[in-house]
Amino acid sequence: MDIKTTFEESVAASKSLPNQSNENLLKLYSLYKQASEGDVNVEKPTNFFDFAAIAKFNAWESLKGVSKENAMQQYIDLVKSLGN
Repeated sequence: MDIKTTFEESVAASKSLPNQSNENLLKLYSLYKQASEGDVNVEKPTNFFDFAAIAKFNAWESLKGVSKENAMQQYIDLVKSLGN
């Protein structure tokens, strides 16, 4: 099975994970965005009080330069570890 198929299966499996910490949710989000879109391609949120949007942006931006395939593998590994 190729990594893209395994990634898509992990994305589906992530929806049935037990409740996760905000830290784990940010990791999942940023790895998903990096794997599916590559480096961050949107402007940083300008509303200082939109903490969730800023945290998501920063988490995704922290993965700048990570290849899509590497991000897919990290996402797959994280979902596996959280499902145990």
